[in-house]
Amino acid sequence: MVADRPWYGSYPQGVPHEIDMDEYRSVVDVFETAVARFRDLPAFSNFGKRISYAELDRLSQQFASYLLNELKLKKGDRVAIMMPNCLQYPIAVFGVLRAGLTVVNVNPLYTPRELKHQLVDAGAAALVVIDNFGATVQEVIAQTPVRHVVTTGMGDLLGFPKGALINFVLKYVKKLVPDYDLPGARRFNDALSLGALHALPQVDVAAEDIAFLQYTGGTTGVAKGAMLTHRNLVANLQQASAWLGHELEYGQEAIVTALPLYHIFALTANCLVFIKLGGLNYLISNPRDMPGFVKELRKIRFTAITGVNTLFNGLLNTPGFDQVDFSSLKMTLGGGMAVQRAVAERWKKVTGVTLVEAYGLTETSPAACINPLTLKDYNGSIGLPIPSTDACVKDDDGNILGMGEVGELCIKGPQVMKGYWQRPEETAKVIDADGWLHTGDVAKMDANGYFYIVDRKKDMILVSGFNVYPNEVEDVIAGLDGVLEVAAVGVPDEKSGEAVKVFIVKKNPALTAEDVKAYCRENLTGYKQPKFVEFRTELPKTNVGKILRKELREVPAKAG
Repeated sequence: MVADRPWYGSYPQGVPHEIDMDEYRSVVDVFETAVARFRDLPAFSNFGKRISYAELDRLSQQFASYLLNELKLKKGDRVAIMMPNCLQYPIAVFGVLRAGLTVVNVNPLYTPRELKHQLVDAGAAALVVIDNFGATVQEVIAQTPVRHVVTTGMGDLLGFPKGALINFVLKYVKKLVPDYDLPGARRFNDALSLGALHALPQVDVAAEDIAFLQYTGGTTGVAKGAMLTHRNLVANLQQASAWLGHELEYGQEAIVTALPLYHIFALTANCLVFIKLGGLNYLISNPRDMPGFVKELRKIRFTAITGVNTLFNGLLNTPGFDQVDFSSLKMTLGGGMAVQRAVAERWKKVTGVTLVEAYGLTETSPAACINPLTLKDYNGSIGLPIPSTDACVKDDDGNILGMGEVGELCIKGPQVMKGYWQRPEETAKVIDADGWLHTGDVAKMDANGYFYIVDRKKDMILVSGFNVYPNEVEDVIAGLDGVLEVAAVGVPDEKSGEAVKVFIVKKNPALTAEDVKAYCRENLTGYKQPKFVEFRTELPKTNVGKILRKELREVPAKAG
């Protein structure tokens, strides 16, 4: 433990040093307490359709019943959920958890290669997927352990005629739903109806049970499942609500959820914390449609919004955003990637509310440090360690460094993951013998206990809050005929914080940048695809032949 915790002196008034870990046994306990307390309040809203806490309770219970009674899944089985923000998502997630099963969140934009890896690695028994991505599932389903598939359309819970109209437009007008064939798949609404025919068995969900297998990359570039237990997530939502609770009121809040709920930031900060608070989540299904997003914001009253720097920057640069009613806004929380000072200052000017930066990792469920909500102005810091959390800066020999000294940021607390799924060696690399999680981020702490990220120890590239691992990009591109050598680095990008740039030594002189990009479009999710391609006659290397990415990062980005 850290002997001296200077951050306590900077805590906002009323924030406890420690959280109560015994108040709830599981995420299910938190959920069931909330639905009993806030039954008549709205829980989620999407495309103008709201569902109350009572409806969320009933529908998630029906889904849990379907999984146990119809599919005969057993406690601990993994259920993959592959969908954007829509009403089916919270119903499916809380249904899976109430059934004593484990949620495997899947980015719906994954390529078949990435999807197959995750389903196989997780040993997923079932998959819930939105129609838009059924064709991706069709390509790989036979090569995975998935035995049951549940499909649904974006509009399926929106009622008639709105739901039918949205499904029609997505498929036939916008052409966003390719035809697919998944024999034996069940429709989501049919699954709910079947679940309603049975009583939900009593399921004992314990604190150490794995609630989520949340996939994240690593220095090897292979996506690994962080085992987040019910205890980890309860701890983090207790920590976050202790931090935010003095500014936010039970049953009174409405949060804009534009980040995908399959991402750990929105999952905990928006979904779980605001369920506990009895808040309303406004689900934004396609935040990339900035004019549509701003139009939606102009229709609603909201008290909180979370996002990454690129989202806030995008909103600020969309006509009409300055005409949104911000009179109820109490909290803007930024995380997932560094918040830029220019964006934070402009946000305060337009909305009147400070953009408060937070810091976390998939491995910490995710929150580790948050700035006080009472912060008057952006301060460039990632904030203070939240209650029941220790943080320190260590050197390469594992010694804890003093104030102002630069080293690797390490975190310890009840929110730190159990480990990586079926990868004890990888777990041992990041969690040391004393229980410290080594983040791979280089940081320093000031006299008041505020932490500042200086740089990243790893070569990871952060594109709009999503991790991109150079090894994975390089492995894919190395499989393209005509490539002799390849190195991937992150370069600064105004829109996404960083962008992927690749340096290639050609084997075939006819190879073009467009050939490389087309190949990557087939094999990598959008945010992992290189924005820049530069050809070289050779790549800089150490005397043992290791490519020096650091030297390549210092090369100005040239379009290609």
